[in-house]
Formats: sequence, structure tokens, C-alpha cells
Amino acid sequence: MSKVLIVTDAWLPQTNGVVRCLEAVGRELVRIGHEVSYLTPEGFWTFPLPTYPEIRLSIVTPPTIAAFVDRQAPDHIHIATEGPLGLIARLICLEQGLAFTSSYHTRFPEYVAARMPIPTEWTYAFLRWFHGAAAATLVPTASMRDELQLRAFTGLRTWTRGVDHARFAPGEKTWFSGLPGPHLLHVGRVSVEKNVEAFLRLDVPGTKIVVGDGPQRAELEARYPEALFLGLRTGAELSAIYRSADVFVFPSKTDTFGNVMIEALASGLPVAAFPVTGPRDVLTDPAAAAMDEDLARAVTQALTLDRAAARAHALTFTWETCAEIFLDTLVPVSHRLAAAA
Repeated sequence: MSKVLIVTDAWLPQTNGVVRCLEAVGRELVRIGHEVSYLTPEGFWTFPLPTYPEIRLSIVTPPTIAAFVDRQAPDHIHIATEGPLGLIARLICLEQGLAFTSSYHTRFPEYVAARMPIPTEWTYAFLRWFHGAAAATLVPTASMRDELQLRAFTGLRTWTRGVDHARFAPGEKTWFSGLPGPHLLHVGRVSVEKNVEAFLRLDVPGTKIVVGDGPQRAELEARYPEALFLGLRTGAELSAIYRSADVFVFPSKTDTFGNVMIEALASGLPVAAFPVTGPRDVLTDPAAAAMDEDLARAVTQALTLDRAAARAHALTFTWETCAEIFLDTLVPVSHRLAAAA
């Protein structure tokens, strides 16, 4: 078995799809006998990313990272993010002739452009440069792979996601009994790139429920007082919220996958979404989800769908498969040296 080093600027206590994915893959690799270590912001001085304070960017020097890599002596290196740790780890690998893989998780060009006047092509040029040095780059969906290929990215491999089928499962509805139905749920970061307002603007019957926090929460809560904002919920409470709703509404047009969709499906909750990258790769069973350019129409259709079909579709997404793809894509650190020789 091998020693795997995962480098990530996104880590606990953040609650997002990147962290959940890397944690779950690490657990699966350990379960089948591999040794996994992480290089994360833990233990370094950090500062908050502007407009996204949950993300802490590390202040660290190349010699520190080089020493860490030497101590770990990994057989494989995977650089998961394009932040300070990822950049320095990439530099160390290139300087020492170590092969590595990378992964593309987030549409940072669109996220940046939504906050400041920086053309998306500038950011894509940086990302193309960053991932171009990797032996392979994992991307969450086939649609995302095709988009990046059109932007001249190379070495792309499709990498699915999984869900905890025991934690997110159908059961008794214990929330929302006093609220007018149907109960329409959204879970995620409340920020402009997530397009939460498209959900809140929908002219459909029922109660709209938002779980999550973020920079837009106060503004949207004031503008849409009829909606229920529950803030960040985790653990058993979040699981109960999922299974108590009638439809999960996913309004984002920028997510590369959308882990919350399969959490909802696993809970027996049909999904309504726009037919864009992410949803069109995940919501492939029309018995479990509805997609439409008119999101209200998708919600109306999703209300007619079978909760058992939603659960069955979610069972096709496993962390075991996700870890297998990750492992199959890894290359030995000596690969670059062998190729050069």
C-alpha cells in the first residue's frame, strides 16, 4: 500500500463540498490500507479570504512546505486547491521533479467576477497554468470536463462524488408541521454566486426554507420575510430537515457538482434545478428530479415525483467509487523523474 499526501487550502472547520469530499476520500483510502496525510492551513498563520471569511489563507514559506513534504516522503501527491498551500506545493514539486495530480472543485473565475471587475478569462488563464503542470486533473462532472477542455485545459479526468447513505436517509418528518405546505428547501452558502434569490423569488405555493449562512443572508432575510432562514445546521438536525421537506430546490448555476443535491436525494427528497453543469450530470433520472429553465415549473414537476426513486438514484453515488477514481488517477512522485530520464 502507498503513502498519499493531499494538499488543500480548504479544510475544517469549513463546511463545504471540497472539505467533505477530501475527508471522505481519505477515510476510504485508509480503510483499504493506504496511509493518508494532509497539508492544510492547520498550524499556520492564516488570514480570511475577502468576502469569504470562512476560508483561511495560509501564510507560509516554501522551505516550510518543502520540509513537510520531505518528512512525509509520500508515494503520491495530490494538490486539491489553487490557494497559497497549493501554489507552494506545486512549486516544490516542480523544483524537486515530483509528479503530482490536482483537482478542480470551484468556479473561481465566476465567483471572482461576481464580486469585482476581473474578467473570467484572466482567472481561467491562471487556473490553466496551475493545473497544466499536473499529471492529471480531476473534475467533478463530464459537463465540467467538456467546458474546461473548450478553454484549453488538458489531462482532465471525471471524478464523481459520494454521499453517506446512513446519515442521509428517509424517515419521519419532524420539522415544518406548522408551516404552510409544500415545504421547499434549499441548503447551501447564502451568497450571490449561489443564486439563492432565484429560489426566493419563485411564485409557487408553500413555504421556502433556507439552511446555511453567508454574506447575503441578512439582505435576503430582510427582503423575503415570508421565507424561513434557519442558518447553519449540521449533523442529525440537518438530516432531519432534509427528510422533512417536500422538494429540494437547487438554484445555483455556478456549482461544479452540488453535493447537497445527492444529500437531498438520499433523504428521499426530489430535486428541482436549472439544466446546467452540475445538475444535468447528477440529476440523470427524471423519476428523481426535475430540471427546467423555468425553475418554478421544475418545482411543480418535482412535487409529483416519487421519494423512493429519489433515494434509489442517490444510492448510485458512493464514496467508495469516488475513492477508487481518485486512487486510479494518482501517479508516483517519481513519474516525472522517470519521464525526464
